Amino acid sequence: MRPRGSVAPALFGAVVVVALTGCGNSGPDVATRPPATAAVSPATANPAGQVYPAAATKALLAERGTARLAALDTAGTTLTLIDPATATTTRTVPLPAAGVSLSQGNPGEVLIAAPNRVIRVDATTGALTELPVDGDVHSVQTRTDGTLVVGTADGTIREIAADGTVTRTITGLISADYIAATGDNITVLDRKQTAVVAVGNEALGLMLRAGDGATNAITDPHGRIIVADTAGGELLVYSAGPLVLRQRFPVLSSPYALAYDPRSELVWVSCTQSNEVVGYDLSTGIGVEVARFATLRQPDAITVDPATGDLFVASATGDGLQRIGATERKAGQ
Repeated sequence: MRPRGSVAPALFGAVVVVALTGCGNSGPDVATRPPATAAVSPATANPAGQVYPAAATKALLAERGTARLAALDTAGTTLTLIDPATATTTRTVPLPAAGVSLSQGNPGEVLIAAPNRVIRVDATTGALTELPVDGDVHSVQTRTDGTLVVGTADGTIREIAADGTVTRTITGLISADYIAATGDNITVLDRKQTAVVAVGNEALGLMLRAGDGATNAITDPHGRIIVADTAGGELLVYSAGPLVLRQRFPVLSSPYALAYDPRSELVWVSCTQSNEVVGYDLSTGIGVEVARFATLRQPDAITVDPATGDLFVASATGDGLQRIGATERKAGQ
């Protein structure tokens, strides 16, 4: 059966496709740009749902094994574990190095990308362990067999076995800022090249341009890779194996943070220029807006509680943690 949203209409605009046949394509002649960032949000009033006190946050994750929320502060020095049932019951975990991003580890575990290491945090107890890695780690993902795929600031990709052994090293990117693991396929978002790149067994594969300034990406259960083109004001949807751009449509207002709700099968994107979150249905082959809600200021991090469908939005300016309940979202559509 074909996954929902796997067939797209004609693509709008030009897509640059590059075949990378070796590992040395990131020399000084490669065109790059400063990584795009979220827009500076204006003051806001009357955000939807409930707002709870919280530190300024740059990354938010709903850990699937415990249903706890993990929030990484903007300095990257503290992880806060939150019970979503109350959103006020928290455990703070000081980190041994400044974290860059969060990802799902084994069930019950949060992974934090940090300089020269991956930090593993038990989402229940807050206990942490460190896996040494050569390089400034910007991204990490767990494969179905338990191995980790790690990306560093200099564009190196390493696959690391459960015992810590590096089993594969691939170079050639400028930076490895998000890793998408979809089935057997590995795809990397390179913010400096604003491109998504397939990773082969021994070298990089196809590269596709990702808008004018891509910032964040997520995957969904249908194997789609969803990318926020913040500078270009678009949402881009790819499939891997082979790497293909399937959907491309305007979002505007500096789309930045992304989350997927497996219950409603909606993709949520935060718009930092207007302090909103917008929900899209991708099942028809082009994104269809189905809901839009006002958020607190600077909504740079969002996630969905997979158990309840509640949407959480975190402010990067310390304005709090916002919860928009699934029932409230349905009523507001």
